[in-house]
Amino acid sequence: MSSKWFKLVAVFVLMLFTLLSFSTQSEAATSKFVTKGNTTSKVIALTFDDGSDGTNIQKILDILSANKVKATFFLTGSGAEKHPQSIKNIVAKGHQLANHSYSHPDFTKISAAKIKAELDKTESTIKKITGKSTKPLFRAPFGSTNSAVLAAVGNAGYTHTIHWNIDTVDWKGVSSASITNKVVNNVVPGTIVLMHTGAGASGTPGALPGMISKLKAKGYTFVTVSELLKLKPAPVPSTGTKYTVKAGDTLYSIAKKHSVTVEALAKANNISNYNLIRVGQVLTIPSKAKSPPPAATVKYTVKAGDTLYSIAKKYNVTVAKLAAANKITNYNLIRVGQVLTIPK
Repeated sequence: MSSKWFKLVAVFVLMLFTLLSFSTQSEAATSKFVTKGNTTSKVIALTFDDGSDGTNIQKILDILSANKVKATFFLTGSGAEKHPQSIKNIVAKGHQLANHSYSHPDFTKISAAKIKAELDKTESTIKKITGKSTKPLFRAPFGSTNSAVLAAVGNAGYTHTIHWNIDTVDWKGVSSASITNKVVNNVVPGTIVLMHTGAGASGTPGALPGMISKLKAKGYTFVTVSELLKLKPAPVPSTGTKYTVKAGDTLYSIAKKHSVTVEALAKANNISNYNLIRVGQVLTIPSKAKSPPPAATVKYTVKAGDTLYSIAKKYNVTVAKLAAANKITNYNLIRVGQVLTIPK
């Protein structure tokens, strides 16, 4: 008997462990690690990491604009605070923004809470400067990631962690020719190129014109990372009212109080775990969806020779619907000059 009970207990513990493991994995919104686009089309994404000085931003923007190329800029919050006008210029030229942390620490050496703080602070900084979100793209400082980092980044709302398959190592001050050759000689469909905007990457502005020209000659077109991965734009935050979370509040009670769905409230605030809100957190209350205006009513004046059947056929509706819309009980009794409402 004791052996039987032991087996039952063992089975129960195993099932419980499996269930808990599955729940933990399903709740974690792990960020997808990407080194290149999964495509056979000749497309390439130029990406630029922006640090503290951003010396070459305007030169890079001028060259990209002259060549009608859109790129993706991974921004640090601390750098953006030091050169906000340059960040505004990036947006004005139609390029994509992404998150590269606030202070550029090695994410594998800090806690999940610190990772979230780094990402949130950068997101807040960029939004204040540009009104744009950095989501859903993140690039790890030093390219340093692991499973814990990807989980923390994903839970912060960044669905894709973008690495690269061509590193120009331009930050080392290598020549423009070296940068150009590195890219042109190693390009494949879906390539993601890593470059930098700072003074250390002195060869990058000089490399871009020739690099772009040679890649175009090879049949390549230039896209943003989101275009490369065919990602939908991040949802635009609602312009509704604000609410500061108080002690005892839950996402459910706040949603009920403002007559919105929990799903809409969570989406408007990029909340993936409905049970995680904190006192003092400022939430955007999404505006209620407006009902579409009623469709314009179609009227028809009965003419000589008309029947209910011919009118119904003309407007591609059933006789029964046409009769019901006009409270007609005898399908054979309509009169010339009678105005009928044509149902949708």
